[in-house]
Amino acid sequence: MNRPEHAKELFEGGCNCCQAVFCAFLDKTNLTKEEAVRLSAGFGGGFGRLREVCGAVSGMTMVLSNEFAAADPNDKEKKAALYALIQKAAGDFREENGSIICRELLGLEEKNSSPVPEDRTKEYYKKRPCSELVKCAAEIAQKYLDEK
Repeated sequence: MNRPEHAKELFEGGCNCCQAVFCAFLDKTNLTKEEAVRLSAGFGGGFGRLREVCGAVSGMTMVLSNEFAAADPNDKEKKAALYALIQKAAGDFREENGSIICRELLGLEEKNSSPVPEDRTKEYYKKRPCSELVKCAAEIAQKYLDEK
């Protein structure tokens, strides 16, 4: 399966950016698609459309956390290793796209926006780089999974 392409298809099929990346790696979790969609729903639009950290980056973080995080929250060594990996992956995304902040990636001046999602029309996809950002985040997540 080509997870980056699948993530892009999921986004273009109606998933938000975080859902698209996280659900492209569904087989790596013990979750149903419904559970994964619900768990990642609030991270779209830069965290509830606040336009903060890109939802695709949040989805990438969820994928990497699922694979590399310790089950014991007091395992400081594994926690530090995960945080280092997340910083590296976010750095890869930033290097490729110029930012990890939703509003900067979209060229928006306002920090906050309406909580109401835009309709997914042809015009929406033409003006938004989100499909490619989702694909990029999934490529980065896949790279680190492959290195494991």
